[in-house]
Amino acid sequence: MEQLGFYINQGLCTGCKACTVACKDKNNLDVGMNFRRVYPYEEGTFVQQPTKGLVPNIKAYYFSISCNHCEDAACIPSCPTGAITKNKKNGVVTIDQDVCQGTQLCIKACPYGSPQYNKKVFKSNKCDFCMDLQEKGEEPACVGACPMRAIEFGPIEELRRKYGNIAQIKGMPSDSVTHPNLVITPHRDARLANS
Repeated sequence: MEQLGFYINQGLCTGCKACTVACKDKNNLDVGMNFRRVYPYEEGTFVQQPTKGLVPNIKAYYFSISCNHCEDAACIPSCPTGAITKNKKNGVVTIDQDVCQGTQLCIKACPYGSPQYNKKVFKSNKCDFCMDLQEKGEEPACVGACPMRAIEFGPIEELRRKYGNIAQIKGMPSDSVTHPNLVITPHRDARLANS
């Protein structure tokens, strides 16, 4: 099996959300449903100086994330109907819409917020790595749409050899929980103390 994964270069991400819009358009998602999301992260304050000026001590960056097609995907055992499976050939985690009963237990189980509930059809769904596009030799919609080329995809071992093993940054759940197939080049302000 050649496990697929995503690579995110936070230093390049401008928060434009082209990846979110492309994914939303490709999957015909309703308002409020996003298989790929871009989150802003901000911290810090303005420091008052004795000379009455303000000095900014602000850190801010963006982070794009979707399903990480985890090694130990929490959504799979949470599904009472067996609708969520991991493909043995490429490691992509999918939700069979014919089997899903809309219990939303996958939504509660996923630490990354990947499964999204569709109130019109009463079912959950999520990123399927645009396998239909990949089978035609195309990139996933989010990868192709990024104007900064901040998102890449491919076999996770190749991405790790090329970019390292960081799969967690400030504000994210521990990568030891589900072992996401994700590699991140963190923004300088997003690094964890031990990375």
